[in-house]
Amino acid sequence: MLHANALARPPMLAPISLTLHPGQLIGVIGPNGAGKTTLLKALAGLSRGPGLVQLDGQNFTPHPRRLAWLPAGRDAVWPMTAAALVQLGLGPAAPSEPAAVAAALAACDATALASRPVNQLSTGERARVLLARALVARPAWLLLDEPIANLDPGHRLDVMALLAAEAARGAGVVLALHDLELARRCDRVLLIAGGKLIADGPPDVAMTPQLLAALFGVQLTSDGWQRIGNDLFIPDVRGSGSQDVVDGQRAHPGGPV
Repeated sequence: MLHANALARPPMLAPISLTLHPGQLIGVIGPNGAGKTTLLKALAGLSRGPGLVQLDGQNFTPHPRRLAWLPAGRDAVWPMTAAALVQLGLGPAAPSEPAAVAAALAACDATALASRPVNQLSTGERARVLLARALVARPAWLLLDEPIANLDPGHRLDVMALLAAEAARGAGVVLALHDLELARRCDRVLLIAGGKLIADGPPDVAMTPQLLAALFGVQLTSDGWQRIGNDLFIPDVRGSGSQDVVDGQRAHPGGPV
């Protein structure tokens, strides 16, 4: 178990105590600036502040096979190959394990990228390679900050299925994400807002229509997710009888597009 007691990172994260269990896919959702990344970094031992994090009842000591961290950033400065970057996920002094690297790249649909310099890949391609780096050591815990960001729709679904498979093998998988539909595929959802844990439980408990409306300003309708009360879209008040906004969308200045 990964246990946090009174974990806080003022002013971004108020004290939070929770216990996360292996074998679960745990989504962390919340508005921009809510404290999702701050929470994940604190759990991963990447920041200092009040509170305690324990893994299986002992103070947490980072190790590639215990816990892997995937940041939200996709930048790559060095012209190393994708395979070399994934190898780093085994630890800086680890012996070369070509089979493990190849398996991780294949799991992320990145085999064809193995010999390419990562600084020449697209953002989405780098995202898949960086995920492979997090997976290569088959860690007990995966803490992933927006692992589906920058991915096309097919690869988003692939990654969610891959992470569910990691949980099924017994790993604890904690991921921050903004896609509410994909968040519903998680076993457990932590809803963060204003640096506080607002709701915690299965998706139908932590993602009620009332909470989503209050925190995200959205509601699910028969036509999909709709914005509630967006003041950026203002009807025409010039008295000309025309409208600049139709069905919640601003008309193009040059006419229909």
